Amino acid sequence: MIETNSVKPKTAVIAITKHSVAHALKLVSMMENTTLLVSEKFESHVADYTGAKGVVRGPIKHHMAELLASFEQLVFFVSIGGVVRLIAPHLKSKESDPGVVCVDDAARFVIPILAGHVGGANDHARLVAQLLGAEPVITTASDVRKTIPVDILGRELGWKVEALKDNITRVSAHMVNEEAVAFVQEVGSRNWWPEDKPLPKNVQLFNRFEEVPVEAFAGILWVTNRPVSQSFLESLKGKLIIYRVPEES
Repeated sequence: MIETNSVKPKTAVIAITKHSVAHALKLVSMMENTTLLVSEKFESHVADYTGAKGVVRGPIKHHMAELLASFEQLVFFVSIGGVVRLIAPHLKSKESDPGVVCVDDAARFVIPILAGHVGGANDHARLVAQLLGAEPVITTASDVRKTIPVDILGRELGWKVEALKDNITRVSAHMVNEEAVAFVQEVGSRNWWPEDKPLPKNVQLFNRFEEVPVEAFAGILWVTNRPVSQSFLESLKGKLIIYRVPEES
């Protein structure tokens, strides 16, 4: 077990080298609901830190299952290769895995490597980079292309995604490959597009699903609270994603 003086905070910052401990101390001092975890070799380096902290005793690989289950975000001051090997045996799904971010030992670059969208690692990486004065390195295609992130669209508005298995992956590919995508909005706030520029050119807007020439589009994003049958979903397998909107919105 990892010894810690806090109870299930949101973020764990893990440092296992002399220089990374110094950077990690700077970071956690500026963050809320965050626990600092260091290897036992550097326990004395954090003796004066009065915030939430813990000590990883023994090889960190023996604690990975506990870390992934206990925190919503993990920030490792460890190489990407090392972190990939540590987390790989314990990954479950993009819906349940926590966000994982790597920071290099000099705190120059911050890179999300797991759950960038659904798990929030991309946004967390931007925050960490801002606090450290580092450069966030975001590799998610929809972020790089500034296009619609179909897997988290409307999340800040309370929208819930409803789709057949693999549809999100397929429609995301259609979006970043600039194939024709219909966006049908029947309910909910119109303030779902966060970018300060026009919509991507491959996206066409509709007010009702009946207006959409289905065969003309590789993907369809449908914001609706209408009941939809399983047979209808199956008929549009590979191209339809539905977003359900809270009644109050």
